[in-house]
Amino acid sequence: MPVRRLRTALAAAAAALALTVGCGAADREQPPRPEPVPRDWKLTFRDEFDGTELDTDRWATCYDWNQDGCTNSGNDEEQWYLPGQVSVGDGHLSLNAERRSTRGSDDKTYPWRSGMVSTGRDDWYAEPRHVFTYGYFEASVRIPAEAGMFPAFWMMPASKFTPPELDIMEFLERTDRVMMYVHWRSPDGDQRARAGYGPVDFPAKHHVFALLWTPDEVSWYVDGVRRFRVTEPERIPHVPMEVLINLAVGVPDSPPRSVDSARMTVDWVRVWQR
Repeated sequence: MPVRRLRTALAAAAAALALTVGCGAADREQPPRPEPVPRDWKLTFRDEFDGTELDTDRWATCYDWNQDGCTNSGNDEEQWYLPGQVSVGDGHLSLNAERRSTRGSDDKTYPWRSGMVSTGRDDWYAEPRHVFTYGYFEASVRIPAEAGMFPAFWMMPASKFTPPELDIMEFLERTDRVMMYVHWRSPDGDQRARAGYGPVDFPAKHHVFALLWTPDEVSWYVDGVRRFRVTEPERIPHVPMEVLINLAVGVPDSPPRSVDSARMTVDWVRVWQR
């Protein structure tokens, strides 16, 4: 190759490399560090949902006991979770609930089907995808406005058994008041502490729900403002936990009767740790 053509080719390759590196650097840009996150903590998990498909290296679409779908029978919920109710597009994760009679693998028929994601397993005997012990957990979530939905962003032990349990946000019966819980096992059995914050028109837009979990405290945040804090040692979990986001259907004393569909969207999920 003549020297001039070689230099031109090398220059073009260098420009392409610089562009590629630049794009990669942009993709790896760190989001703003939330105020509660200590300076020596790093971003260890994130999903901005920028693609067109769910990243199955990060997320499962059911609980650890997935058998052609799943549900949470302990809450008398009305949905059967299926992967087809989970979608990614336009920069969001969508969990879609629809009134559609669905036969579960437990031989029960559920009036609704819906979607969920978890950093856990695909089945009982597999290893979870990601587990976390302590950190700052945050997600930008827009809850559905429809009555009778039970959206949640929460954490459960990798051991598959609760308590403990950390409910970063739940909406029960009211869409203008977020509930925050910690569950622990005391000598008297399963105990919980809770707090609520509102009224806010939460379905109108995305809000950031977050939890700071350290060996000494658990604190809940809504849009960057602390709304609840627990420091009693017996209430603070110290075990690896999975992250879950779900759109359940049917809440106590307020089942959905006048709606046939609902959608919950997630803009991003991030975890900061030491």
